[in-house]
Amino acid sequence: MHAEDGRFCWFDLAAVDVAAAKRFYADAFGWRFADVRANGGVFTRCSDADGRDVASLYELRRDDVERGAASHWTAYLAVADVAAAARRVAAAGGRVLVQPFAVEDVARIALVEDAVGAVFGVWQTQAQSPPLRSRRAP
Repeated sequence: MHAEDGRFCWFDLAAVDVAAAKRFYADAFGWRFADVRANGGVFTRCSDADGRDVASLYELRRDDVERGAASHWTAYLAVADVAAAARRVAAAGGRVLVQPFAVEDVARIALVEDAVGAVFGVWQTQAQSPPLRSRRAP
């Protein structure tokens, strides 16, 4: 395993109402927002008052909301190899919910569930892209 394996490195907020989420986090924490297109959708990059990227925000799909999904956060753990991490999760009694895939040129991620049902992501930063937590927003 890599020295960074298992450290929290990124957070996504899936929101029923993106505008309301932006107002809340701007008022509560002074966050700023930049909408970007990635993987066929629109995501919002959230940055703190110092311009550091802290999270991303996206709108829940209508069919997910109709099935009862609520706004929720997903935390990502850093890994050196997302495919190997997904296999380790499964071998340890967890489940791979979404197989590894690329998020543009930023990362390869997978969504997994641990042995007690908690969902989280694993995040492999692409070689040409520094970890998002240390990047400055435009």
